Amino acid sequence: MGSAVAQCPHGITSHSTGNLGQNKLGYSSRCSKFPCQLDFARFGLLHQGSSAASSSDHSTEFGRRINAVPDMDDMFWDKVPTPLLDMVENPIHLKNLSVQELKGLASEIRSELSCIMSEKPNSLKASLAVVELTIAIHHVFHAPVDKILWDVGEQTYAHKILTGRRALMRMMRQKNGLSGFTSRFESEYDSFGTGHGCNSVSAGLGMAIARDIKGKRDRVVTVISNATTLAGQVYEAMSNAGYLDSNMIVILNDSRRSLHPKIEQEPKTSITALSSTLIKIQSSKSFRITKRIGRGMHELAAKFDEYARGMIGPQGSTLFEELGLYYIGPVDGHNLEDLICVLQQVSSLDSMGPVLIHVITEDNHQDAECNEKIESDNPQEGMITSYDDSVSSSVQTRTYSDCLVDSLLMEAEKHKDIVLVHAGMEMEPSFQVLQETFADRFFDVGMAEQHAVTFSAGLSRGGLRPFCIIPSTFLQRAYDQVVHDVDRQKIPVRFVITSAGLVGNSGPVYCGAFDVTFMSCLPNMIVMAPSDEDELVDMVATAAQIDDRPVCFRYPRGAIVRTDHFMHPGIPLEIGKGRVLVEGKEVALLGYGAMVQNCLKAQALLSRLGIEVTVADARFCKPLDTELLTLLCENHKFLITVEEGSIGGFASHVAQFIALNGHLDGTVKVMNIRNFHFW
Repeated sequence: MGSAVAQCPHGITSHSTGNLGQNKLGYSSRCSKFPCQLDFARFGLLHQGSSAASSSDHSTEFGRRINAVPDMDDMFWDKVPTPLLDMVENPIHLKNLSVQELKGLASEIRSELSCIMSEKPNSLKASLAVVELTIAIHHVFHAPVDKILWDVGEQTYAHKILTGRRALMRMMRQKNGLSGFTSRFESEYDSFGTGHGCNSVSAGLGMAIARDIKGKRDRVVTVISNATTLAGQVYEAMSNAGYLDSNMIVILNDSRRSLHPKIEQEPKTSITALSSTLIKIQSSKSFRITKRIGRGMHELAAKFDEYARGMIGPQGSTLFEELGLYYIGPVDGHNLEDLICVLQQVSSLDSMGPVLIHVITEDNHQDAECNEKIESDNPQEGMITSYDDSVSSSVQTRTYSDCLVDSLLMEAEKHKDIVLVHAGMEMEPSFQVLQETFADRFFDVGMAEQHAVTFSAGLSRGGLRPFCIIPSTFLQRAYDQVVHDVDRQKIPVRFVITSAGLVGNSGPVYCGAFDVTFMSCLPNMIVMAPSDEDELVDMVATAAQIDDRPVCFRYPRGAIVRTDHFMHPGIPLEIGKGRVLVEGKEVALLGYGAMVQNCLKAQALLSRLGIEVTVADARFCKPLDTELLTLLCENHKFLITVEEGSIGGFASHVAQFIALNGHLDGTVKVMNIRNFHFW
C-alpha cells in the first residue's frame, strides 16, 4: 500500500471546500464524488467532487432529492453537543484523532444515533453495537479506495454518519431519503449494495481477485454478522477465498458472543487480558511471517498458533481455519485500542491470504444517557415490539400474520402431523406464539432458505404436512430448491409467502414483487392469494388438505381489512375457483389477492357517479378459473385485471388464456393495472 500524505491514501490529493476540516483538524479533505454537484455548504458536511461530471444519473437524481433537506437546526433541535462529530465530514478526518478522541467520538455517535433513531429502537441496537468497530475500520483503512462491505444494513448507521450522510439520517427509510442499507447509488463509500445479507464475502472476494489481476494494492474488508453465518453462501465464499488465497479481511461481528446457533446452550466467549495480548501476537507480522520461512519455522509457528488458538479461541473457531481463513480472535469490539492495533497489523500484511477477525460486541452496549434517552422516548416499547395478549385491541393492531398463526393453531389441532418451518432474517413476533405452542413441531432455520425448502420436502416425504413460512423476497434465494426438490417431484410442501407486495419503509430490498411470477410458471404448483383475512384462513385449511402437489399462498404485510374480525374455522376452497363479489355492467374489475380491496374501493367510488362495475375475486392465479374468465369476457366490454407484482404474473396468465381461447375476437377489451410500474 502506498504512503499517505496528510493521512490521505495512495498519494491522492484532497482539498476541502468547507469550513470545518481545514481549521479544526489541520489538514484538508474532499469527498471525491459523493454526492454529485450538490450544494451542502450550509451543512459543512458534503462537498462537490472533481468527478461530478462523470457521475451516474442515479447519483444525480439522488442529489436533486436531498437538496431539499430541512435546515440543520430544524433537524437536530434536541441533540446533545457533539463537538468531535461536528468536525468529521468524512472518514479522512478520523486519521489525526487520538485514541482518546476516538472514544469520545464513539460516545457522540452513540448519542446521535439514540437521538435521531429513538423511534426505531430495534433497528438501532445493531448499529450501537458496532460504533467502535466502524470507527476503527475507517481510522485504519482508506475508503473509498479501500473497499468496505457490510452484510447487514442495520449495522451501517454509524458508517453512514461518518461518510457524509449525517444530515440525512432522520430521512432514512422515507420517501426521497436515505436507504436503510448500503447503496452504490447513494455514496461512493458504499462499495456494494446489501439487504438480504450473506453477500459481502462473495462480492469482496470478487473485488480482491479483480484487484490482483489489475495489479492494484487496495484493501478489501467485509463485515458479517451472526445472522449471516447461518447462510450457506458465506461458507461457499469462504471456502473459495481459502482456495484462491487472495488477500482480504473478513470481520465477524459476533453480537451474540457465541459461534453456536443456540446461544442458550453454549457458554459465552470471554475477553481477558491474556486473550487481548494473544490476539495482538496472532495478528502481528513477525508471527505470521514464519509461515513463509523454512519448514522448521513453519511447523513451530503452526504449533504455537494452535496452542494459542486452543487457549483463547471459542468453540467452532477452527471451522474458519479449515475453510482456509486465518482466524484471529476473539477481539473486544468496544476496545478501540485492541481493534485499531489488530486492524493495523492485519492491514500491513501482504500476500498472506484471507483473514477472519472475530469481534465480540454487545447489542445493548451504549452510554447511560443513551439508555435513558431510548427508555424515555419509548415508554411502551414492549407493547409495540412484542406479542402480548394483555394489550388491548385498540393499541395493538391485528395483522395478517396474527390471523395466520390462529388458523395454523386450529389446523394443527386437527392434523397432528402438521409441522412448521420458518426461514428469513428475523422472526415476526406473531410466530413466536407458534414456536412456544408447538416447540417440537416448529423449526426456525434463520437465513437458510435453501435448506428450509429442501428440509420441508424431506419432512413431507417422511409423512408429515410441512408449512414452509418464508418472506417473499427471501424465497428468491431458494428458487432452485423450489423447482427441483419440490415442484418437479410433486412433493406436497405448503409455502406461506409473507410480506408480499409493497412493504412500506423497508423499501425495494424487502419488496415482494416477483413471487407470483416465478411460482406460477412452475408446472405442478398451485398458486393462490387471499383478498382478506377470511380467505387467508380458508386457504390455510385448503393447503392443509392438499396432499398430491405443492401449493403456495401469499399475504401482505400489515393490518387486516376489518377491525371487528371474528376468527372462523377454515373451510377448504375448491381449487381453481374464484367468485363474483359485486355484479355490474360493461366494466369488470378482476382483482388478485390484496388488490381485491382496491377494486371494491374503486367500485364504491364509481357507484356514487352512477357507474356500476363488476368486481371479481380471482383467488387463484394457477389454475385460473376459466369459467369465471369466460363469463366476464362475454358479459362486459372491458375487463381490467388488478394485481400487485411484476410483469409475468396474474395478468399475464389471464391474457394468455383470453388470447388462446379467442375471447379477443369479440368486443371485450382487456387492460391491466399493476402497482409496480418500474418492472
